[in-house]
Amino acid sequence: MKILSYQLKNLFSYLCTMNRIVGIDYGKKRVGLAVTDPLHLFATALDTVEAQKVIAYLKQYAEKEPVERFVVGYPKNLNNTPASAAQYVDAFLQQLRKHFPAVPVSLSDERFTSKLAFQAMIDGGVKKMNRRNKGTIDKVSATLILQAYLDAKKGLSD
Repeated sequence: MKILSYQLKNLFSYLCTMNRIVGIDYGKKRVGLAVTDPLHLFATALDTVEAQKVIAYLKQYAEKEPVERFVVGYPKNLNNTPASAAQYVDAFLQQLRKHFPAVPVSLSDERFTSKLAFQAMIDGGVKKMNRRNKGTIDKVSATLILQAYLDAKKGLSD
């Protein structure tokens, strides 16, 4: 029994020291955020933050939870060229890299994530009033962006 207790404590300590991956759905007004579990198996919605406060929020989060990587949704047109909103994401990426120089950043195609997020909320039984909350859509979009990254990394995406 003592050995099992010791092993559980070691496992808990190990899981607590694993770094997180943060998913970001950047918008001019709001930023949806998602985070992985310690084992990088799945993404969970974290928060929605005003765009001008997101760097401060991420700094505060990184003090509590070590961040291994940022995955940022990048807006593209159907022909695979950057969408008009990409200029805002590019400016954000500069700030992110400036404030977190040791944390790698991966870009993820964010086409259709808002529509997929809205459909996921319907499928999940989210009430109509909550689906109208754009902050909720942003969080769910960030979760989809991050989960797509995790799936691709594990070879689970098509």
